[in-house]
Amino acid sequence: MSDAAQPTAAEVRAAAEAVKAALDRHLAAVENRTGEDDPAVYDAFNALAAAAEAYDERLYDRYDEVTPFEIPGADDSLPPYAGPEEPNALTVLIRRDYAVAEPQRLLAQAQRIADLDPDAADQPDNAPVVGASVHAALGVLFGEYEPDEIASRHKEFGLEEGDSTLWVAAADELPEPGEWLNLPFDQADPERVVCRFDVSSVFDEEDLVEDLDQEE
Repeated sequence: MSDAAQPTAAEVRAAAEAVKAALDRHLAAVENRTGEDDPAVYDAFNALAAAAEAYDERLYDRYDEVTPFEIPGADDSLPPYAGPEEPNALTVLIRRDYAVAEPQRLLAQAQRIADLDPDAADQPDNAPVVGASVHAALGVLFGEYEPDEIASRHKEFGLEEGDSTLWVAAADELPEPGEWLNLPFDQADPERVVCRFDVSSVFDEEDLVEDLDQEE
């Protein structure tokens, strides 16, 4: 890179100040979060990632140095955005994986829910007992609670969290009612994803490996 194309020392300093401001904003958003999926936290996270990347680039271009930290970004795995600049609608796709870690706990909780159902008294005596079938227990559990509540109480129901992801995709307009219900995820287009947020233990494992490498 030529000297004329290099950022000035003042531009590098300004990028560093932007990182500091983004750190403060992110911490404030985390301290005042309203729930697990608080959009303010996600916005602050993305702003921090963008500010850190800009600083890293300017630092390298000016001084041939890099930062010792890296903020993981799920957007790196997505193709370039090709959706409308001003979306008229959006689609939110959520996937959460669970392992049935304690089947007996799940069965007991499902049976408790069923026993409290006022309509249960009208069921015939030979109706299946939900507390004896994991399949039936899951139907009772997810029929009684919202997915977000199950996510926050998963251990109580004998479940163990796996990976989860949330995609926010742009749409030109809302589909007709009932249009996609049979195949809700069939038309997910990565090129229309505005942003995505992933949660996985692999991120913690990567951090641990980096820490061990630094100790050696």
